[in-house]
Amino acid sequence: MSNLILASSSPRRKELLAKLQTPFTVVTSHVNEEFEKNYSPVQVVLELATRKAKAVSREYPNSIVIGADTIVVHAQQILGKPKDRDHARSILEGLSGKTHSVLTGVAIIHAESIQTFYEITDVTFWELSSREIENYLNSGEPFDKAGAYGIQGLGSLFVKSIHGDFYNVVGLPISRLKKVLEEWNLLSSF
Repeated sequence: MSNLILASSSPRRKELLAKLQTPFTVVTSHVNEEFEKNYSPVQVVLELATRKAKAVSREYPNSIVIGADTIVVHAQQILGKPKDRDHARSILEGLSGKTHSVLTGVAIIHAESIQTFYEITDVTFWELSSREIENYLNSGEPFDKAGAYGIQGLGSLFVKSIHGDFYNVVGLPISRLKKVLEEWNLLSSF
């Protein structure tokens, strides 16, 4: 077992963590992703990232465990993964022509210590036609992604502008993660 563990089944996070050029293992965390309704978006991503990291850390207490969670926030509403096609359509119609925020919370557990941080990136969509939305739904891409789109895939065609860390929108703010790991002396500088 590698000393570095990614507590996530996300192929996108796995791909991003590989950029560190450090061996790691993926262990899926199976945690309840419900949260208190009065939580702020920042509290939500930090809580869920910490739950994921803690669940895996209990199994591998001598490893460095990284948990992450990403949400989309628009009009003060947290938009998770769509429940079905109609929900995905509704989310995309709501994001059309508007700016939304993508938050990713990260929790790193090593020994008895926990370090958490989050990133926020603002994304503005072009106005989307009904046909564009239906074609995107037909692609199957939106159904396992917060906010019903993947910026690294076909969803990139909807993005008019982005302010902040692109990789945060993909699901892991990798450059900030690298800096935090280095500050903790858990990763040698690239």
